[in-house]
Amino acid sequence: MPRLIQRTSKKAGLPPGALVHIGEQKAEKTRITIWDYDEAAFQEKEIESAVECLPFKDTPAVTWINVDGLHQVEILERIGDGFGLHPLVLEDILNTDHRPKVEDFGDYIYTVLRMLYIAGEDIVEEQVSLVLGPTFVMSFQEGGKDVFDPIRERIRGGRGRIRKMGADYLAYALLDSIVDNYFVILEKLGERIELLEEALVTHPTTETLQVIHSLKREMIFLRRSVWPLREIISGLQRGESALIRETTVPYFRDVYDHTVQVIDTVETLRDMVSGMLDIYLSSVSNRMNEVMKVLTIIATVFMPLTFIAGIYGMNFERMPELQWRWGYPMVWLVMLAVGACMLVYFRKKGWL
Repeated sequence: MPRLIQRTSKKAGLPPGALVHIGEQKAEKTRITIWDYDEAAFQEKEIESAVECLPFKDTPAVTWINVDGLHQVEILERIGDGFGLHPLVLEDILNTDHRPKVEDFGDYIYTVLRMLYIAGEDIVEEQVSLVLGPTFVMSFQEGGKDVFDPIRERIRGGRGRIRKMGADYLAYALLDSIVDNYFVILEKLGERIELLEEALVTHPTTETLQVIHSLKREMIFLRRSVWPLREIISGLQRGESALIRETTVPYFRDVYDHTVQVIDTVETLRDMVSGMLDIYLSSVSNRMNEVMKVLTIIATVFMPLTFIAGIYGMNFERMPELQWRWGYPMVWLVMLAVGACMLVYFRKKGWL
């Protein structure tokens, strides 16, 4: 799992807008991919220099500029200068531990949120920054993997509305893809929680406790990623910016509904995981009580038997039963009868 708190000490003392990459390097080098399309045609290419992005700033077609890898600060600085991005926006892009938010700068809208996807058996989390302009959308990612492949296929095949709509619809599609992928994560977590509940009731172990703590940690990250989304999508779906057309507003409302559903599911799973620790402690306590009950019953049964054996173990010469022929068998019979009577009594009381 990612770190709970990123190390930001290397920014201490620097002025606002100082460009320093904070976070883990998840790509070998920065890759820039450009998708330029309209209803009639599209082109897809990977470029080597940030300068090659600049001609696409004012083209009539919709342009999607995707940047994978944030550790090469000079590349992001050139892109920011070419597209007129505020230095604080570039600073936020390079700081990969930001709380999801949206900011309207008039001629562009900056949005930062968390992208989650499954790689093997692990849940991978990284920050995605989106910049929506009049005819372009820029996405900045930490690594080379994302959840945008269905959007790329729709652009290639010309399926759906994406090639007929503007840059605001592309921004909606990217947001919708990120939010919808939360449901995949929640389904996986839900399955793990169900399996854990069964193990928790039948046979709780120390490994079960470790899994509970791991799930709690994952739910913390998920809640931190999802909770601010309602505010972000709510701001976009109100249509207060001129960059978001009225025809695109209903799509943002749909994303808002999905976001509310995700938040409700996250809170439900979070409550279930929080209750699992109580269930674990109760199960362990019940098992301990069962063990103590068995030991107590054994000790209670042997107390009168120990008392009888203690009496006849005393070294006195004048004990009447010592010279009796049936003394030894009779003591055994008395001891067995006492033990049997006590077990019958315990069973009637429901203690066995």
